[in-house]
Amino acid sequence: MSSDSRPDFDVIVIGGGAAGLSGAVALARSRRRVAVIDSGRPRNAPAGHVHNYLGRESTPPGELLAAGRAELAGYGGTVIDGTVTDVVRDPDHDTFVVELAGGDRHTARRLLVAAGAVDELPDIPGVREGWGSSVLHCPYCHGWEVRDRPIGVLATGSAAVHQALLFRQLSDDVVLFRNGADLDRDQVEQLAARGIAVIDGAVAALESVDAGVTGVRLSTGAVFLRHVVVVAGRVEARAGFLASLGLRPEPVELHGVRIGSRIPVDGTGATAVPGVWAAGNVTEPNAQVMASAAAGLRAGAVINADLINAETAAAVAAARSRSAA
Repeated sequence: MSSDSRPDFDVIVIGGGAAGLSGAVALARSRRRVAVIDSGRPRNAPAGHVHNYLGRESTPPGELLAAGRAELAGYGGTVIDGTVTDVVRDPDHDTFVVELAGGDRHTARRLLVAAGAVDELPDIPGVREGWGSSVLHCPYCHGWEVRDRPIGVLATGSAAVHQALLFRQLSDDVVLFRNGADLDRDQVEQLAARGIAVIDGAVAALESVDAGVTGVRLSTGAVFLRHVVVVAGRVEARAGFLASLGLRPEPVELHGVRIGSRIPVDGTGATAVPGVWAAGNVTEPNAQVMASAAAGLRAGAVINADLINAETAAAVAAARSRSAA
């Protein structure tokens, strides 16, 4: 807290991805003192390009974030490089204290959490090495780039059949590696109707050359040539630092199987803790970059309105006090 008891910032944004920077720019344009604290670990760092972002199609992720930082700086916003380890409320000053690894602390009247998520991948050799290039998860993020290639879908959970059907739209050559997963009668019928072969047996590793997938090797030693492998990992919210506020991620399930976690928010991004909003992958595991940016913008605007309401109420109370004196 500064010497005049003012917090360091009106708003601290935790996370400098599309959601965080978009919300921060909206706040800075409203002349708020805003800081983005960013650990420099964006979820989409392994990807070569951002897709489905209107007007910025195929922009490299790092280039998009650099442009966002420059825009924020142009409006007087601040970026602090660091990792948030804890957040507590200071009831004496009605502010939040944000602690960073290394011991630095910063205070703010409101928080926007946009720390994103982490992809937890199956422990199969080759998956991590090819992640974001030839090991993929989303047809909307990467599908066009792998159209007409031999595609393998590695069943790791309840989304495998859904993924196989989605990628079948992009290629006639799609194979589902069952890898011990159960398929019901309807799913088997759907896959057969779409010409998607099902391969039984445990997957031992992905064959690759120069980080590019060349095939899928089973525990039997059999290798099936594939140029792309689709994997559904679990998308877990980066939100451990919110535990002191009583905010903990809730599980996200598909067909009764956990596929990730999220911080629950309402339609404006408000969490259950007054003064704390959240946006982006920390609230929605499947949100793409454009959707995350939109959620950040909405949350930033709502936070500004909330601050205006608080400032107006304080101004009215002060005016009444003067009138009564």
